[in-house]
Amino acid sequence: MLDVEKDLVGLLELSANMKNRTKAGEPYEPLRGKSLAMIFEKASTRTRVSFEVGMTQLGGHALFLSPDDLQVGRGETISDTARVLSRYVDGILYRAYKHENMKELARHATVPVINGLDDREHPCQVATDLFTIQERKGNPKGLKLAYVGDGNNVCNSLLLGAAILGLHATAGVPKGYEPDSTLVAAAKRIAKESEVDVHIVHDPFEAVKNADVVYTDVWVSMGMEDERAARETLFLPYQVNEKLVSAAKPDAVVMHCLPAHRGLEITDDVMDGPQSIVFDQAENRLHVQKAILARFLAGV
Repeated sequence: MLDVEKDLVGLLELSANMKNRTKAGEPYEPLRGKSLAMIFEKASTRTRVSFEVGMTQLGGHALFLSPDDLQVGRGETISDTARVLSRYVDGILYRAYKHENMKELARHATVPVINGLDDREHPCQVATDLFTIQERKGNPKGLKLAYVGDGNNVCNSLLLGAAILGLHATAGVPKGYEPDSTLVAAAKRIAKESEVDVHIVHDPFEAVKNADVVYTDVWVSMGMEDERAARETLFLPYQVNEKLVSAAKPDAVVMHCLPAHRGLEITDDVMDGPQSIVFDQAENRLHVQKAILARFLAGV
């Protein structure tokens, strides 16, 4: 087993433990007396609520900080912000526009920094996705995950996460909208060691053929609003609808990291249908975030 696989498997096991404790109403407060600074440059529902509620349930305290709440919004450097916050809190969650800013904050912080999303990756989301797949399908090794849509940050992290955990992964994306080539190469290297395959194709039906999981995301990410009209036309053949889902395995599950633009990347009948596990996936953000917090802020 690769070290990175061992780490991910351990995190997913801890996530299951967190969920069981929550469902049983069992108090568990390893973060009592600890504080988390949450810097949000981008709006959020699930990331913000799951981390804030997670910190509370684990006995800690979360501080929500928008750029308007921080001097970084008025010219203070990210490095200085990292140094100062590290003197006050036990960890920093950062939801950033730019991956370079994420690296800058992490480079200068002396406390754990959690990537809550940037323009390159969305690792907390994908940890939840893999946990949800494992919860629904059992041992995920050898399953096929098909991602359909924009080769964005979620797609990048999904390819890496699937390769680490031993799932075959295929991304079906339009030409010119492929996932990050460096991360695809990394995913393929990991996949080879895990004895699975990673493929990038341009036909959505080819992508979902024999898939156990069909996954999609928004076509227009925050910051790309000026491309909306062009993207909505270009991506229409990649819509996750009944016809596309029927090309996957009969027992395939459908996932979406939310928020969803119903009628665009996914239809109502699929998102609300029997194969959808979208809202189980959303709920699991809480349990996985708690595992992440406990692991990195308390060494659980």
